Amino acid sequence: MDGLLRHLEALVAFDTRNPPRLIGTGGIFDYLRAHLPGFRIEVSDHGEGAVSLFAVRGNPGRVFNVHLDTVPSSEAWSADPHVLRVDGDRAIGLGACDIKGAAAGLLVAANATEGDAAFLFSSDEEANDPRCIAAFLAREHGFAEAIIAEPTRCEAVLAHRGISSVLLRFKGEAGHASGANALAANALHHAMRWGGHALDLVEAEANARFGGLTGLRFNIGKVEGGIKANVIAPSAELRFGFRPLPSHDLQQLHARFRGCAAPAALAHYEETFRGPSLPAGDTATAEERRLAARDLADGLGLPIGNAVDFWTEASLFSQAGLTAFVYGPGDIAQAHTADEWVALEQLQRYADAVTRILGT
Repeated sequence: MDGLLRHLEALVAFDTRNPPRLIGTGGIFDYLRAHLPGFRIEVSDHGEGAVSLFAVRGNPGRVFNVHLDTVPSSEAWSADPHVLRVDGDRAIGLGACDIKGAAAGLLVAANATEGDAAFLFSSDEEANDPRCIAAFLAREHGFAEAIIAEPTRCEAVLAHRGISSVLLRFKGEAGHASGANALAANALHHAMRWGGHALDLVEAEANARFGGLTGLRFNIGKVEGGIKANVIAPSAELRFGFRPLPSHDLQQLHARFRGCAAPAALAHYEETFRGPSLPAGDTATAEERRLAARDLADGLGLPIGNAVDFWTEASLFSQAGLTAFVYGPGDIAQAHTADEWVALEQLQRYADAVTRILGT
């Protein structure tokens, strides 16, 4: 535990907030390099603060991945977020739960073992801009299995939702609001009609199921447009997101959401970010991959947890053909909160599990 907390204290002290993602190839990466003796280490700068460190010892067939970037801190923190505090059975600090605690665990496990091991540390997960993982998967990496660290209470999570963010623009015709054409010509009215139809679409998916997950998650996050109350809005912009099940057809969902607007009213439809579900693939393939991940977790002696609603980069590894699941210390309920914390027992359990896996 002393070693875990020393590493976590050092990792939390590095400012890796994202945004602004002002992360270079030194700093936290120099610290990791210094505490991974005997590893072949490659640090790559993928631009705009997206940096990865790939560390290999021996000839492993499985890679552990953990991201080092954190969400921004807020004024709600009761103390300096970059100074680790231990209060009873908790370690408190920005990123302690999500997910620098796992990085500390990997360092402890690496130094307690001598066998084959591979770690991929990245710095762009919190920005929905997975350059590090994309670059790693595009290379000849030779791995068949991946364990991705996120807060799962030290349970192997085999399935989670995908994520898609969309920008919509609606067109109208400016004029005086007293005109008879105000109802049909107002771009904001088009946006609101679209919203009603989209909500109906989502409610119709309430009974869709996969691996313990139910329904389609959906959120209209932002609507703006118009000029003032007595002017017909000539344009409007709407941003929404949805989180499909692994069994949903993403292209079909986009076509259905696009179809919720009258063609003449819709000026632009653009998906701005997409993250696949875990497991990736169509319904049949996803179930095969889920079972393969279950067999891997069972073989490693890890408890199986429930599917989750939040998205992780494990789906990118799955999409690339690796058997992947999510496993890490901490509870997602503490992630992204003020005075974020991770239980000391969870840190120890994770470090012990990785040490055992690397030692076999």
